[in-house]
Amino acid sequence: MQETISSRRKARERWGRLFLLPTCVILFVFVIYPIGYTLVLSLCDYNFAFDYHMKFAGFGNFVKMFRDPVYLTSLANTMFFTLVMFIFLVVFSLSLALLLFYKKKHSWFFRTAIFVPIVVPASLICILFSFMLADNFGIINKFLMSIGLSSWTHNWLTDATSAKWWVMIVSVWGKMGFCTILFLSGLQNIPSDLFEAAEIDGAVGWKKLIYVIIPNLAETFVVVGIWAILQCLKLFVTPNVLTKGGPANATKVLYQYIYDTAFQNFDMGYASAQAIILTVLVMIFSFLNMKIGKKEGE
Repeated sequence: MQETISSRRKARERWGRLFLLPTCVILFVFVIYPIGYTLVLSLCDYNFAFDYHMKFAGFGNFVKMFRDPVYLTSLANTMFFTLVMFIFLVVFSLSLALLLFYKKKHSWFFRTAIFVPIVVPASLICILFSFMLADNFGIINKFLMSIGLSSWTHNWLTDATSAKWWVMIVSVWGKMGFCTILFLSGLQNIPSDLFEAAEIDGAVGWKKLIYVIIPNLAETFVVVGIWAILQCLKLFVTPNVLTKGGPANATKVLYQYIYDTAFQNFDMGYASAQAIILTVLVMIFSFLNMKIGKKEGE
């Protein structure tokens, strides 16, 4: 009897391994192998347009990065965008989710309106905003002139400061809908008994938000935080389409500089080293977000 049970268990384990095999193959082909090959490339000097073979360069590419003023500017811009956009995404998304949670009438319309930017391609959003922000025929400058505020008109995308802020505004507007839906889902999963008990104890307004809602959204904060960090660190389409990384590299980010290095300068070794640093940054920020979310949950 025991031998029969043991043989059946072994058979189930073999079938389990067989069903796992496609997933393992896909994981190796599309994740493990590319990461390993990128690590190898980061230690080599390789221009795929002219070189037939890779030349081992050690940590030369990593040393080169921290002597490259354009890379350092891109790194600083990425950190700035990540910090500010992360705060805006979390605060605005949670605020909208709370409004939708308490506003029951016509909520389907507002949920759809908030989620629409996620469906629209990011490049199309950037093209529309580039027309709106144009100096001579842009809607924003035309509107300011029509109400007698001609002195407020501005070259929105050719001024370094305003270009940075518009890149962040457009990016946050395009990504806020997904975070809002996640927060709304988390709010709906909070038991109604907790809200009733909090109201009986006198926890209303900010007290309810601080002592009831936020602690019970700890897991949602982790999910939203990781997704927002990834989107901020991987920012590419908005600065590339809206400002081309300008003016004077004021909006150039790491992802964009990696792309330019790899596919315009054909320097795959240097681009791979930059990609490794970006991957490390993603892992560090994701880990910190998970630790903070875990502490809030406790």
